[in-house]
Amino acid sequence: MIALLSVSDKHGLIEFATTLTKLGWELIASGGTAKVLHEAGLAVTEIAEFTGAPELLGGRVKTLHPTIHAGILARPTEEDRAELAAHQLKEIDMVVCNLYPFEETIAKVDVSLNEAIEKIDIGGVTLLRAAAKNFARVTVICDPNDYDSVATALQNDGFVSTAQRVQLARKVFTHTTQYDATITNYLASQDGNAVPALFVTALVKTQEMRYGENPHQSAALYAPNKKIGPLGGTLLQGKPLSYNNMLDLDAAWQAVNSFDEATVVIVKHLSPCGIASAATLAEAFQPALQSDPLSAYGGVVAVNREFDGATAEALGDLFIEAIVAPTFTIEAREVLAKRKNCRLLTIPVKKELSVFGHLAGLEGRTITDGVLLQQRDNGDPADTVWRVVTERKPTESEMATLRFAWLACQHVKSNAIVFAVGSATVGIGGGLPSRVDAAKLAATKAGDKAKGAVMASDAFFPFPDGIEAAAAAGIAAVVQPGGSIRDGEVIAAANRLNLAMVFTGVRHFRH
Repeated sequence: MIALLSVSDKHGLIEFATTLTKLGWELIASGGTAKVLHEAGLAVTEIAEFTGAPELLGGRVKTLHPTIHAGILARPTEEDRAELAAHQLKEIDMVVCNLYPFEETIAKVDVSLNEAIEKIDIGGVTLLRAAAKNFARVTVICDPNDYDSVATALQNDGFVSTAQRVQLARKVFTHTTQYDATITNYLASQDGNAVPALFVTALVKTQEMRYGENPHQSAALYAPNKKIGPLGGTLLQGKPLSYNNMLDLDAAWQAVNSFDEATVVIVKHLSPCGIASAATLAEAFQPALQSDPLSAYGGVVAVNREFDGATAEALGDLFIEAIVAPTFTIEAREVLAKRKNCRLLTIPVKKELSVFGHLAGLEGRTITDGVLLQQRDNGDPADTVWRVVTERKPTESEMATLRFAWLACQHVKSNAIVFAVGSATVGIGGGLPSRVDAAKLAATKAGDKAKGAVMASDAFFPFPDGIEAAAAAGIAAVVQPGGSIRDGEVIAAANRLNLAMVFTGVRHFRH
């Protein structure tokens, strides 16, 4: 029995190769792998000796040889075995191979295109695909985590079952598909187009869920590889995250990372119900909660600083489904351990994560018979200039609050209206077909706190009625994109009501 080994990831290699040797297998290996096995004292034949052909082009050509691929692809038939014998070739019964670290290479800062190209594996992919195609006879391993199960099968039974060979072959095709998708998307990113002409993705199931949005719907989580946790993070406590938990946590995490100050975001049903910034998270939590304490019940919380003990105590007896933070202190973990059903998730701050690989600035959504891709909305473009359009100009404190409200508004479902005081929301209206209704909802949520507050709107007001509803609630200043054919009427209404109003020229719909 012959095993061919050619791996870039040497984890577990020596132990597995030692087991094969003890079981009577003959080992052949490519240069770097052969060197490691030689140094471990194992008998191994180098590929060049096995084929009678030297490695060429600085190692670009090693295993691409008929002696290798005929040995792998030969079917378990008398005809194929006779043909091998006629050419004095041997069957290869196992291929152990993993690929050049292309993904790790392109993740490096300032990696050149030439460096990336050199890490595109050719021979390894060919070995894997050939062996996987011939799973009827050949065992193929692309993941070191499978060494133990294969070794156990060989030790106990003397062979690897057909079922296990099929499973290993499926894993190979998944692996090579993901590898090719990464290369495709990397090269697509080099042409400077934000949205590529060709987009490829390959995902594996990482979590089977009890159900989707509702109990009658099946659901699962997929990611580029099984090592990636939910939202690219690590679940520290609680039950597995549900479908709805993940949607809410994603919305909360995106929102909280829009702010530079210590910020708390509370999300319920995909839209924030409270956002506040302060010197510390503990100081920010109560203002965020008071924005809409009724809706906050059963929501999720996101913070952009280490979640500490004081913030954990500030939660009081509020029921929270999950908390996401960059890290949790030991004190916070001790306090939160009493909330056994509260999930704790850590995600590195500002970590760029995407199923879109090197095109990580994209986000997508499935539609009937298609997928929509767009650039992620990361806030106002750098050249955005705000313009005061009313007779009354915002005061310095009003302008600071308008900037906070504008950031917060970008994460509320359209039509989005945010009322804010200082660095905290006091009323949020969103997800409604009518902008004036959203303004009225925000006013209802804010109550008396609307007096002297500011208002942000994610898109222009098509009529003066939204401005009038805000003024009736006590709003003093407004920020909105502008751009309506009735801007003049809206500005006139603001002047009549003694409101200060700023146009940003940028819209932030979130459907």
